[in-house]
Amino acid sequence: MRSFKVSAALAVSAVALSACGGAGSGAADSRDFVRIVGSSTVYPFATAVAESVTKSAGIKSPVIESTGTGAGMKLFCAGVGTQFPDIENASRRMKKSEYEDCAKNGVKDIVEIQVGLDGIAFAESNRGPGMKLEPVDVYKALAANPFGKPNTAKTWADVNPSLPAIPISVYGPPSTSGTRDALAELILTKGCDTDPAMKALKDSDKDKHKDICTKIREDGAYVDGGENDNLLVQKIEANEKAIGIFGFSFLEGNADKLKGIPMSGIVPTYQSVSDFSYPGARPLYIYIKAAHLKAIRGIKEFAAEFANAWGPEGYLKKKGMVISPEDVRKANADIASSMKLMDASQLK
Repeated sequence: MRSFKVSAALAVSAVALSACGGAGSGAADSRDFVRIVGSSTVYPFATAVAESVTKSAGIKSPVIESTGTGAGMKLFCAGVGTQFPDIENASRRMKKSEYEDCAKNGVKDIVEIQVGLDGIAFAESNRGPGMKLEPVDVYKALAANPFGKPNTAKTWADVNPSLPAIPISVYGPPSTSGTRDALAELILTKGCDTDPAMKALKDSDKDKHKDICTKIREDGAYVDGGENDNLLVQKIEANEKAIGIFGFSFLEGNADKLKGIPMSGIVPTYQSVSDFSYPGARPLYIYIKAAHLKAIRGIKEFAAEFANAWGPEGYLKKKGMVISPEDVRKANADIASSMKLMDASQLK
């Protein structure tokens, strides 16, 4: 019965795509390649998969844009039709509000596939002072209003006397990035909630709690590094007093230039990310617009190739991806094969 429902949904979606595809003009009316947007963290993995599937399946090379997860979600959810992306790369799970935005614009059938793991890594130059941080240190250093009061900290020693008396200078992801969302959820909020009053505020005033706990200062201590993580790596390497925040794969790929900063005593490594002992560990996803499956050749092939490549012996591990546990890989390989629609009831 379930497979019938999925097939019926895809059939209805295909009709919707046909109708919407004609809404544009010129090149928007037809497309013979897969269009992908989203996370800069997932970008190098998606690019490797695209290169491989282009050769193996004989399809046109997918076009991939590194827009950041949040910005990519807006593009993905904007509508059904060839003028809209087919796939969204995401370095965090889709939000409930994004799913609702998708549905409002007619994007009602979505396939969610977890493709691997990554961590939001804190790093410094190999010439750096050897920082050791806790989530509360990061929160006090980067929050606009830590615990509800304006941030006046200038040096790391102002945040924690045991840290070096060097200026707080952090290069990190922009507001459109899934890495920024993960920073807010996995690190900043944990640091904020060390204060009992802030933890209680989460129940009494959720919006105020989010503002106090996740809003980042804008006085220059935190620098928006953009979606080009390789450029961010270069900036950190050049400034031994600065800290960078980006996907673990970029730290692992630049071990000759950078070193990971321990968080709560745990160094970001392949093992600590894979077993989630590192506080910044997170899953990576791709989201597929089911309405485009029949109309755009290559979407199914792209998903299948991801599943072929994400195992312990696959080429994505060599690219820096942390491999998901076997049961997670199997479950998501089944989804990639069947294109089972996601259950949005667990979204936050």
